[in-house]
Amino acid sequence: MTGPVTLISESPEDPYSHGRAASVVLDRHGLVIGWSDRARTLVGWSAEEVLGRPAVEVLVRPEDHEEVLEATAACVRQRGWFGTVPVRTRDGRRLGFGIRARRVLRTEGHREWYLVAAPAEEVVQWEIDRSVMDGLFSRSPIGLSVHDTGLNILRINRAIARIGGITPEDARGHRIGDFLVEADARIVDAGLRKVLETGSPMIFTEQPCRLAGMPGKERYVSVSAFRMEDSAGRVLGVTNLVEDVTDRHRARRRLALLTEAGASVGTTLDVETTARELVRAAVPDLADCVSVDLLESVSRGEEPVPDGGAGPVLRTAYRTVTAETEHLLLPVGSVNSFPEDTPQARCLATGLPVLEPFIDVSETVKALGLGEPPAGYGVHSLMVVPLKARGLVLGFVCLWRSQLPEPFEEDDLTLANELAARAAISLDNARRFTQQHRAALALQRRLLPRELPVHPAVVVAHRYMPAGGATGVGGDWFDVIPLSGARVALVVGDVVGHGINAAATMGRLRTAVHTLADLDLDPDEVLSHLDDLVNRLAGEQEQDIEGAPGEQVVGATCLYAVYDPVSRRCTIARAGHPPPVVVTPEGEAAVADLPAGPPLGLGGLPFESAELELPEDSVLALYTNGLVEGAYPDMEAGLTELCAVMAGERRPVEEMAQAVVERMLPARPNDDVALLLARTLTLAPESVATWELPAEPTAPARARRLTADQLAAWGLEAMAFSTELIVSELVTNAYRYAGGGPLTLRLIHHQRLICEVSDTSSTSPHLRRARSTDEGGRGLLLVAQLTARWGTRHSREGKTVWTEQTFPPLPGGAGDDAAV
Repeated sequence: MTGPVTLISESPEDPYSHGRAASVVLDRHGLVIGWSDRARTLVGWSAEEVLGRPAVEVLVRPEDHEEVLEATAACVRQRGWFGTVPVRTRDGRRLGFGIRARRVLRTEGHREWYLVAAPAEEVVQWEIDRSVMDGLFSRSPIGLSVHDTGLNILRINRAIARIGGITPEDARGHRIGDFLVEADARIVDAGLRKVLETGSPMIFTEQPCRLAGMPGKERYVSVSAFRMEDSAGRVLGVTNLVEDVTDRHRARRRLALLTEAGASVGTTLDVETTARELVRAAVPDLADCVSVDLLESVSRGEEPVPDGGAGPVLRTAYRTVTAETEHLLLPVGSVNSFPEDTPQARCLATGLPVLEPFIDVSETVKALGLGEPPAGYGVHSLMVVPLKARGLVLGFVCLWRSQLPEPFEEDDLTLANELAARAAISLDNARRFTQQHRAALALQRRLLPRELPVHPAVVVAHRYMPAGGATGVGGDWFDVIPLSGARVALVVGDVVGHGINAAATMGRLRTAVHTLADLDLDPDEVLSHLDDLVNRLAGEQEQDIEGAPGEQVVGATCLYAVYDPVSRRCTIARAGHPPPVVVTPEGEAAVADLPAGPPLGLGGLPFESAELELPEDSVLALYTNGLVEGAYPDMEAGLTELCAVMAGERRPVEEMAQAVVERMLPARPNDDVALLLARTLTLAPESVATWELPAEPTAPARARRLTADQLAAWGLEAMAFSTELIVSELVTNAYRYAGGGPLTLRLIHHQRLICEVSDTSSTSPHLRRARSTDEGGRGLLLVAQLTARWGTRHSREGKTVWTEQTFPPLPGGAGDDAAV
């Protein structure tokens, strides 16, 4: 025992309490040697009348001797006994008493028996009360937990043990919060603490009760609690009764969800917005993932046909709680046809909802070419409900469960059907307004890059914000184009005007830039060629079908930059475009001082290139004029604000791009805005090897030795043979045709192995097929066979012939890029 002595009051209902039970002591021969006052009260015999006499002779009627002696023998064998026996009172009556007998050892080994007796009817009633209590703990369907004043668990019944997935023994001494998620545990503890402190009971209070071992499984309980006090009024603790009401809570939540959806779905006359409102209303309260697919004709604003059949359908919106598996969903904007045996096709063909409580969608995901579902994908239940309006099927809504373990049931299907019916009316009202809008968005998606290539020279982030209102489609664009020699081209341009013609011209210019970039032209030469193209496009403008003059493209602006991660130099030329902002590694932002150049389309005017040296971790910001002009009185104010947003401590470029958009642009800008941020990286010195070779017959041999040694240093001995052949051929050609100038050999250990040979000649090598009688002409054919790509780029000092080789697979099947 630890702590001070504690007085515990006896229950007045306990028949064996001190004030209600008789106490008798017998020696080993059965003689009465102890007799309490309560014994005299109950049976009438005084102590003088029974002490020293055999208990059987005084207290047992003759006809009951045999029964009592059997009980006595059992008591001796078991060293104790509990049961009812008949007792003779002083006036001769026969009364039943509940007897508790225990053996007591005295000095010198003497044995005595201590008996506590109470009237049998009181003992039976007490046992009934105990049975009720035992039933509450062992058989009651209502959860029961008993806590001390510190809210530590003293005892729980089996029902609450089943809810918690524990045993009653494991719970003893713990707090209830030890088994619940923290947020739910705080609610439960606060409620019990209030009951304990105030004495006011808690009645049928619903609370969340998620188990710590299964935090994703929803559970709600109804809690009633009361404070426990002893007969003296001292507080002993609190008793907590718990009932699982998850099903009832879900029913009320379904009703609330339907009410809220009625106010939030269909707030606009836009098909895509309505679809997004529908999926937002259903995730995550009803499903873990919801998608909306509309018949392709409906997505174009056309009238749906009664026999629309099984598709094709356009994925219009989806929402999921598991972002890591979004790649397994059909993308928004994709047109798809579902096989006839799928729930989607059945729903579309019949116009009736389909419920699949248990389903395995892994085969369907793989069949649609969406990849292998991960191990934890877990989609196990599906509902497909039609979007019907005025008797016509517009599409369907798919609802999946993966995180919530419970399958869908009929009540869920009824709710989903009601949600879909309300949304279908809004979709049908909006579809007539979507045709032109959808065409504009589709054009915009296809003309702008969906994804920019990942390049080791830069880390990029981009934003494109279309203008608000009816003129949302414009001519702004951006690009990141990989070039030879580990370099990268960064492009931002803006076609004057808005509308279909401006967007189409932008697409043609963007394609032309890609073509010119493949030629490895300098930035000023690229802009000169674009200038010629814009002039030709302006001449090709035709009148529209009504004979009125069509919208004319009067010009465009463009900025073209080439960054070399080896030299850390960036060559930039601009044609009437706003200058870039450069952020140093220290966080200082400034506008680059570059020649402006005329806008594209004026013709006959030169463009100039400027060269900047960018330390590693610099950020280059390219943008269109809508960023710095739309919300500012002049461009200077916009540039000042842009520099202020970009400056400061180092941040990821994605974060910087988002900060620029949030701080400088309204929700619906007046002009298109394209923003491209590039953080510069450099190649480590040990990844680049450069040698200058004399133009003499020994140059190829020396080049092969240098190449073999460098490849060995890089651990690429397996590529030595093919690379030596390539180097030997390129150096030999340069020696023969370079006119005696020095040669430069450069190897770059990059995503691929790059080999470059530079000379002072401007003559480009050409691949040709040698005849069987020719002694030469096969070198470049051999180079083409041994490399992934090869080409020539020109400079003011001459030319460079370059090749790219893929790395051999690593052990274990890794791809060629894994060797980097």
